[in-house]
Amino acid sequence: MHVELGNYPEALDELIFVSTTVLQQAFDLVNTVLTKDDQLTTQSKFLPGSTIGKHLRHARDHFTLLLDCIVGNEPYIFSYDTRSRNTPMESSLSEARNAFTDTIGRVKDIPPLAKLDQPMTLNAVTPFLRAFETTFGRELWFACLHAVHHWSMIRVIAGEQGMVLPDDFGFAPSTLIYKGSDAPLGRARI
Repeated sequence: MHVELGNYPEALDELIFVSTTVLQQAFDLVNTVLTKDDQLTTQSKFLPGSTIGKHLRHARDHFTLLLDCIVGNEPYIFSYDTRSRNTPMESSLSEARNAFTDTIGRVKDIPPLAKLDQPMTLNAVTPFLRAFETTFGRELWFACLHAVHHWSMIRVIAGEQGMVLPDDFGFAPSTLIYKGSDAPLGRARI
């Protein structure tokens, strides 16, 4: 099946809905599920070196790096490999809340700044330095799925700490649709 996204405003609106819903899941986690800062920094037994805070920061970085690029000047060239580490949001619930509030607001402000088919260049270390031609829409979708992947690892770490997360946290929209979920990302809009 081939679906043309182009510059259809509804396609951008749909992708913004998915992006903000995925980011809202992280905000809800740090706002209502986690109650102490040390839950962000507790090391996983099953995912060595992993913490909830590190996964939250890493996934958010992909959104912010993309957004920082698209609000700049052409040519739009960026890299996901230029992330910050050991940031305050990795160890402070209030900093994490602020970071996700800011990112959700920035995603909502995308129109009219960007078009889904806006050409971009992604520089990546694969471990060889490579440049890939891509589009803004493709990369925003990647940021969503990348975050879902990290939310699933957060689900494991949270379980180690005895926390129960919402049923849709850490599941891709396609999985939620397949399962017949009534969660916001599980309702097919085909």
